[in-house]
Amino acid sequence: MFLALLGVHAALAGAAPLLARRLGRGVFLACGLAPLATVVAATARAPAILAGRPVVESLAWAPSVGVAIDLRVDGFALLMIALVSGIGTLIFGYAARYFGPRSDLGPFAGILLAFSGAMLGLVLADNLLLLYVCWELTSITSYMLIGFENEKGSARAAALQALLITSAGGLAMLGGFVLLGQAAGTYQISALLADPPSGALATAGVFLALLGAFTKSAQAPFHSWLPSAMIAPTPVSAYLHSATMVKAGVYLVARLAPAFALVAGWRPLLVGVGVATMLLGGYRALRQHDLKLVLAYGTISQLGFLITLLGAGTAEATLAGCLLLLAHGAFKATLFMVVGVVDHQAHTRDLRQLSGLGRRLPALAAVAAVAAASMAGLPPLLGFVGKEAAYESLLHGGLGVVGPIALVGIVAGSVLTFAYSARFLWGAFATKGAPADRGLVGCEVPRPAATFVMPAGLLAVVTVVFGLWPAGLDALVNAAAMALDPRVEVERLALWHGFSPALGLSALTVALGVAAFALRGRLERMQERLGGLPGSAEAYAGSLTGLNRIADRSTAIFQTGSLPTYLGVIAVLLVGLPATALIGRAPLASPTVLAESPVQLAVAAAIVGSAVALMFVRHRFSGVLVLGSIGYGVALLFVIQGAPDLALTQLLVETLSVVVFVLVLRHLPDRFSTPRLPGSQLARAAVAGFVGVSVASFALVAGGAVHGPSVAEQLLARSYTDGGGRNVVNVVLVDIRGIDTFGEITVLLTAALGISMLVLATRPPPSAAEEPRAEVGAGAPGHGVDR
Repeated sequence: MFLALLGVHAALAGAAPLLARRLGRGVFLACGLAPLATVVAATARAPAILAGRPVVESLAWAPSVGVAIDLRVDGFALLMIALVSGIGTLIFGYAARYFGPRSDLGPFAGILLAFSGAMLGLVLADNLLLLYVCWELTSITSYMLIGFENEKGSARAAALQALLITSAGGLAMLGGFVLLGQAAGTYQISALLADPPSGALATAGVFLALLGAFTKSAQAPFHSWLPSAMIAPTPVSAYLHSATMVKAGVYLVARLAPAFALVAGWRPLLVGVGVATMLLGGYRALRQHDLKLVLAYGTISQLGFLITLLGAGTAEATLAGCLLLLAHGAFKATLFMVVGVVDHQAHTRDLRQLSGLGRRLPALAAVAAVAAASMAGLPPLLGFVGKEAAYESLLHGGLGVVGPIALVGIVAGSVLTFAYSARFLWGAFATKGAPADRGLVGCEVPRPAATFVMPAGLLAVVTVVFGLWPAGLDALVNAAAMALDPRVEVERLALWHGFSPALGLSALTVALGVAAFALRGRLERMQERLGGLPGSAEAYAGSLTGLNRIADRSTAIFQTGSLPTYLGVIAVLLVGLPATALIGRAPLASPTVLAESPVQLAVAAAIVGSAVALMFVRHRFSGVLVLGSIGYGVALLFVIQGAPDLALTQLLVETLSVVVFVLVLRHLPDRFSTPRLPGSQLARAAVAGFVGVSVASFALVAGGAVHGPSVAEQLLARSYTDGGGRNVVNVVLVDIRGIDTFGEITVLLTAALGISMLVLATRPPPSAAEEPRAEVGAGAPGHGVDR
């Protein structure tokens, strides 16, 4: 079923441009049917999955190398489907109202749906190689979505930045997957996690995979691409950069953590990177004036929170991480859609220019207030339940030395989260002054259609309902956590657990958050004074500049414009690298027969002499004749060996080559005009000699390396019985490898036709004097002939 749903995503994505011609903006609603069908299918299978019976599907992909499209839908995959396809369905409905009529909506909808399918394949994959393919597909489709408005240089630059950073991490992750697969003896994820490998190879593979997760989930210092990606249309930001794509790294960490959390360095690295990212993102969010950038840095901060929790590898932290994963997807997608509505109606996202929208757009303000309060961790919302569970899991211990660091860092990060959540709500909807006096926007903003606000409103309702009734998520969250870590004990989620240390930390977070919001002016001025300090964006720009300089210098060294140099380097490397493997351990054929008759030696000597003479020829036509004599000498060797068919083919090829050369030489000078540099002939002779000796050595060694029966003996034995001919060469060419022979003939004819067209195309047009004259008197009627 889920394999078919991936096919539906692909088919609808390909058909989207055609559907858009008929449906217009309705193409988003049509494309939204694919994620909606996925939600329906997952809901139908949910009882079995939640009971611990995952759905497993497989399709042979490359059986010869043991690679298959393996899908596994367990509790955690079901939770990710709720984010990828559940929120995705709402995003497609939102996009149908967000965009006005335009001609490129079909390709955009198709790419967005292709991303949805790739992300779905990523979270369902039970094979490391399939996961990597889907991982890179999300990078490619996100590149196209971020740079969709490609007439803007900033959009193209942001798309390239995201692609370079995430793809570099993806390559490292691929190397890690290969190491893990080799160490475990399998690339099946479920089997690998059930019996995790150990040793240096597996450890190196794990940390390479983490590098890919850090780049994908915008962890410091790889986070600069996410704020730049806010240039994309708001539906892209709401879907890719809050609810799905940035969760890919979190998903990978969550899958690996229970099995590899005890690997030396895992927890210090995950906790250190996660806490640093949470603090950095929150700090940066407090100085942004673009509402979208406030949310972007807030997303970075929350991703650090999730990496810290799910990377800890304890049962309690895993359960809290799964709950917070759902809460974050709901409130962050809601807030991005709210920003899209504000931008669409007010034509600005600058919080310094917005005032009074809360009174003008009360429904939108209420939706934003619910989502922002959930992000800040206020009761009775889902975000509060998730943050309480996170505090409780860290207070429970089990992390050793890094436990207190993680707890203090998350509390400090949550204070910043409260502050930038309040700043977002105040900046977007508060009344800051009279618009006439301060040039603010608000009173005249048109009210949006109800269907435009509805997708965000539905997610806000989810946040409230499951905040008041978190027990409704018991089955899903517990099943997801147990799919990751079998040590997880079933826990009943609740809004109120009584007075506890976790509740005290929540109260402390709110108090300090209120103080930070009240001091936002001072914090903003302090950040402005520190604004000149280099950050990740500057590091990216510097690394890109350095990479371009290295490319320029290496190009200047290796790309000299000399074709002989290029051919020489290619030939030496192509022959020299395999030649090193033969040194000292390659037996020659025994017995080694260099020649069977003096005639062969004479012809071979003539061929070698012609090749040497070719280096000293100065006339082009003489060079062509000498080159042709080499080919004719090879044909003569075939005749001596008793292969007249091969000899005839060689003669035809050489004759055709000589004719073509002669046709071309008519348009070239008689002598070679390129000056020979001192020593260039010796260098070319050395390259030619090395290649020739190496290839001859390969032929001699190949004869001594045969350990099984020769194929030649089988061809001799079966040429008459199976092919019906006594001429073995003809049978091989016509019957055994007839398709290859047909291909060679096709290539030869194509080359001949191509060369003929080039010669005819370069022929000068006939001059006016050569054009035929019209007969006298054949002009227009009424014109006579003077005699």
